[in-house]
Amino acid sequence: MAQTSHGVGGLTYDAKKRAWPAEFNVFLALVILVVIFEAIGRIFLGDSFLFNTRSDVSGIFNEARLQIIILQVSIVGIIAIGVTQVIICGGIDLSSGSIVGATAMIAMSFAQVATVNGNPNPKAMFLAQGWTDLPVIVPLLVAIGCGLLAGLVNGSLIAYTRIPPFIATLGMMVTARGIAKWWSKGQPISFPTDSFAAIGKGLMPVIIFLSLAVLFQLIMSYTRYGKHCYAIGSNEDAARMSGIKIANHKILVYVIAGILASLAAVVLCSKNLTAQAGMGVMYELDAIAMAVIGGVSLSGGRGSIVGTVIGSLIFGVIISGFTFLRLDAYYQEMVKGVIIVGAVVLDQWRQRLRALRA
Repeated sequence: MAQTSHGVGGLTYDAKKRAWPAEFNVFLALVILVVIFEAIGRIFLGDSFLFNTRSDVSGIFNEARLQIIILQVSIVGIIAIGVTQVIICGGIDLSSGSIVGATAMIAMSFAQVATVNGNPNPKAMFLAQGWTDLPVIVPLLVAIGCGLLAGLVNGSLIAYTRIPPFIATLGMMVTARGIAKWWSKGQPISFPTDSFAAIGKGLMPVIIFLSLAVLFQLIMSYTRYGKHCYAIGSNEDAARMSGIKIANHKILVYVIAGILASLAAVVLCSKNLTAQAGMGVMYELDAIAMAVIGGVSLSGGRGSIVGTVIGSLIFGVIISGFTFLRLDAYYQEMVKGVIIVGAVVLDQWRQRLRALRA
């Protein structure tokens, strides 16, 4: 007969461990990481990573660095919200970065002004057609349409042809990047309207990111859509037998991921005031890494949007921490690669640990 260890309130030790939120461990890792950078800064640089050390600036915390951390990850974080849902549902999406590039180019071409300094806009794609100075809703709808179409193609290929998500989204990744380069023959598209530029101004990317995170955390926790995502990711055959329309749901998940990638594109190009075909390169891997670091299992059925948000903050703290330590960007790229591989290794370790406890 198995022995049990009783704790406070009669709960067993195992029961208490199961009741402990998985996101807490991720948050603890974030705190430890901040403490490490703080200690290194104090010892070797005589400066603080987290706190304000300047006498001419008020406030306890280094607000500028905190803003930079969250701004750095907010755009990729929007993508990660969609990627999280895809992974929970048992899939993967390698196309989100390329969707960002293609959508940024197409949406920006519908957001341009007609004149620059009193002269015709030399970069305007549709000046002859008169499609300039359009209301901001037009490029937004164009962007959403691009993401919806890309997600629909991804989801339909996976649901109806049964090809692996890796291959389907890899094909979309290459195709979308080609569209981004073809749209303006590789030339950047610039000079957006003030209303479009306002989308990415200041802390707006952070507000959009956190608002979407709260929305989809509620959706994943309390709606049928969310429950079906977890059910399909945990056991697709059992979900099918319970009456869930697997194909329709997978298409919906990839459509949502595509739309979120397109919204990230809008925020990115409005923030930079230009769109370039190379935008979004490697964003898909960063988004996957944020999700996995945040506790989303690559085998599906486990994870949360809250965990992904904390995972994105860990990503931002690492990048900002290396900048604080004055390490070259080359080293940052190397470490980012290690983080991505390490996140997958961590996920495999968590799965084996769960199997041993089962």
